[in-house]
Amino acid sequence: MNPSLARITPRRQVLLAFGLAAVLLVSVLLAISWGAASIPLDRTTAHLWAAVTGGTIDSADVTDYTVVIDIRTPRAIMAAVVGAGLSALGIAAQSMVRNPLADPFILGISSGASVGASAVVSWGLLSGLGVYALSSAAFAGALAASFLVYGLSRSSGGIAPVRLILTGVVLSFGFQALMSAIVFFDAKGDAARTVMFWMLGSLGGATWSQLPLAGVVTCGCIVYLWHRAPDLDALSMGDGSSASLGVDPEALRRRLFFLTVLGTATLVSVAGTIGFVGLVIPHLTRIVLGPAHRTAVVLAPLFGAVFMVWVDLISRIAVPPRELPLGVVTALIGVPVFIILIRRRGYVFGGSR
Repeated sequence: MNPSLARITPRRQVLLAFGLAAVLLVSVLLAISWGAASIPLDRTTAHLWAAVTGGTIDSADVTDYTVVIDIRTPRAIMAAVVGAGLSALGIAAQSMVRNPLADPFILGISSGASVGASAVVSWGLLSGLGVYALSSAAFAGALAASFLVYGLSRSSGGIAPVRLILTGVVLSFGFQALMSAIVFFDAKGDAARTVMFWMLGSLGGATWSQLPLAGVVTCGCIVYLWHRAPDLDALSMGDGSSASLGVDPEALRRRLFFLTVLGTATLVSVAGTIGFVGLVIPHLTRIVLGPAHRTAVVLAPLFGAVFMVWVDLISRIAVPPRELPLGVVTALIGVPVFIILIRRRGYVFGGSR
C-alpha cells in the first residue's frame, strides 16, 4: 500500500476491520430477531445453534424456528452480501472510469435488468423456471445490456472512460423506454407496481439456495480488488502515470469492466436495483479513512454490509405489514449522513472540489 495515501496505520485498519466484523455479526443477529413479530434474542440464538449443531427444538417453537432459519436468516445474510458486493463494485466502477459519480449501474446494468424483469412480469417470459424466472431474466438482461455498452463504446484505441460513461447513460435511457413500453402495454395492468417495487430493491425473495452464488461472486470480487489495489492507486493518477508505473491501464480497465458486470448482474438478479450503496459507501470510506484502495476494498464492503442489514431491517419494521422498498430507505438514511460528512471533512472528489 502506498503509505502516502493511508490515513490510518495498518494496525488500526486491522482493528477497525475486526470491529466492523463484530458490529456486522451483532447487526445480523438483531435483524434475525427483530421484525413484525419479534423473537427474543436468546430464543433466536438457540434456534440458530440448533440448526448449526443438528439439535432439537420443542414442538411449540416450530413456527419461530421456521421464521428464524428459513426466512430471516437467509435474508439478513443476503443483505450483508449485497451491501458488501455493491460497495466493492462501486470502487471498481469509479476506478475503471476515473469518475466519482460512477456506480455499479453506470454501464446500463440496472436498465437492462429491468427490461428482463418487466418481460417476465408482463409476458410471462421464462415461466418454466418458476420462482427463478425473474432473477434469471434480470441477470440475462443485465449481461446483454452491459456487453452492448461495451461493444458500442470500444474503438480501435481501446475503451475510453468518457465514451464508456456516455454510452452507458444513453443506452440506459433506451432500456428504460423499452421497459416502460412493455409495462404500458401490459394487459394485466398491475405490472407497473411490481416492476417499480423490484427496481427500488427488495430482499423479500432471498433464499438459502441463492446465497452460495451471490456470496462466492462477492467474495471473489473483493479478493480480486484487494489483490489489484496498488494498480488501482496507479490508475487513479491517470493513464500516463499508470503506464509509467508498469500498469497497463487498458488491460486493467477491461478486467474491471467484466468484474463489475458479473458482480452487479448477479446481485441485481437476487435483490433488484438498489441504488445509492455502490455510489456513496466508497466515498464515505475514503472521507473517513483516506483514498488508499487497499484500505477501501477491505473496509468499504464491511461498512456496506452493516448499512444494508439495518436498511433491510428498517424496511421490514417501519410500516408493518408492508415493506418499504430498499432504495427508499437507503436514500432517506444515507443522503443526510453523506451531506454532513462532506461538509465537515472538505472531501476532495477525484482530485477536484
